[in-house]
Amino acid sequence: MAIDEKAVAALADRTLGPEHKGLPPAAWGRTVREFLAAAPYLDEFETPVLTVDRAAVAANVAVMADWAAAAGMRLAPHGKTTMAPQLWAQQLAAGSWGITLATVWQVQVARAFGVERIVLANSLVDPVGLRWVAKELARDPQFEFLCWVDCVEAVALMDEQLSGDVRIRVVIELGGPHGRTGARTVEQAHAIAEAVGKSERLTLAGVGGYEAALAHDRTPDGIDAVRHYLDELARLHRELAAAGRYPDRAIVTAGGSAYPDLVVECLSGLADEQGAQGVPTTVVLRSGAYIIHDDGFYAGISPLAAPRSERPLRSAMHGWARTVSRPEAELALLDAGKRDLPFDEGLPVPQFVAGPEGPLNPDAHVSALNDQHTFLRLPGGAPTDVPVGSVVRLGLSHPCTAFDKWRLIPVIDDADAERPRVVDLVHTFF
Repeated sequence: MAIDEKAVAALADRTLGPEHKGLPPAAWGRTVREFLAAAPYLDEFETPVLTVDRAAVAANVAVMADWAAAAGMRLAPHGKTTMAPQLWAQQLAAGSWGITLATVWQVQVARAFGVERIVLANSLVDPVGLRWVAKELARDPQFEFLCWVDCVEAVALMDEQLSGDVRIRVVIELGGPHGRTGARTVEQAHAIAEAVGKSERLTLAGVGGYEAALAHDRTPDGIDAVRHYLDELARLHRELAAAGRYPDRAIVTAGGSAYPDLVVECLSGLADEQGAQGVPTTVVLRSGAYIIHDDGFYAGISPLAAPRSERPLRSAMHGWARTVSRPEAELALLDAGKRDLPFDEGLPVPQFVAGPEGPLNPDAHVSALNDQHTFLRLPGGAPTDVPVGSVVRLGLSHPCTAFDKWRLIPVIDDADAERPRVVDLVHTFF
């Protein structure tokens, strides 16, 4: 499924300036292409800086593409993780079925880069957004769009705002107790399907949801909650198909990056794109964080992380922060903070000191982040361990809240290299 490669390539012609955090002033006024032609090294950048490892991204894209294909699943990765068309292009080139997004504004960004198939994993009841989508569908017959509905009120609002001959394909979202959005029972979902069936503006496209809203770990209770939810989603699809609710084909979609194995276990059997067992059905996995992975939350829960997988995902993001103060023997203050690094799913983890200082004491840890500082604790340490001016590489948790802090992210050839070289700059749109 296509993206406008020319629009993506044109990002290299954008001019760099002081709004791009971390870039050296020597880059200002030059285009991305001109700056990269000089083959810069990472140590020429200012700190703090967030980096993406090129080799790890390529490996992660291949791992997930192969894994989904082997399971008979289509992949529509959640683009909100990176909001980076350059990375979406890599995912689509590797065979992704489409791109998932969370807001109509994100959909508009994707359309600006020519993404042809988009799943809006959210209800769309904003009048301005609805009318824009309708016009976009009318303007471009190649554009495929799906969004969610989770109540009959949403169906009524969409009917009220839409006009003309365009019909919007909708996916009934099934939720669960204490979860996020979504109909709370299969019975409520049937009522929504009946309302969609009576609509002159909407077409029922399938069922979907987000299983990770119901658990946050791999305890037996968490796994049971996710499995039960996915079984209910499968039941809803089968009942709708048996009732003749789908006009032609259907999709069943679920999957964050925490439980994709359970999605495959519970839903892959529904995949029947030829319609041999009834309605042609495409099962779509929407995992998004896999392309970057992490050294925190996803490393601890993903079934595709080491050591749970023979071909594991790798963390492709790191923070690099400079020591600006050693006010106490066992404390170093680094120049990165909440404005620069994610902290909602775990604090950064110190990995090593760049240069001759090398490894850190294994007891070293980050205890807190302020807006612009990291508190690095060094039990039994000495000022020579992490001297003022030294740069510490940090492992990070949760790519979604890392990327949104940076307009431009340097891509390096190898995060483990003694002197990483910058080989690209990724633009984000948040």
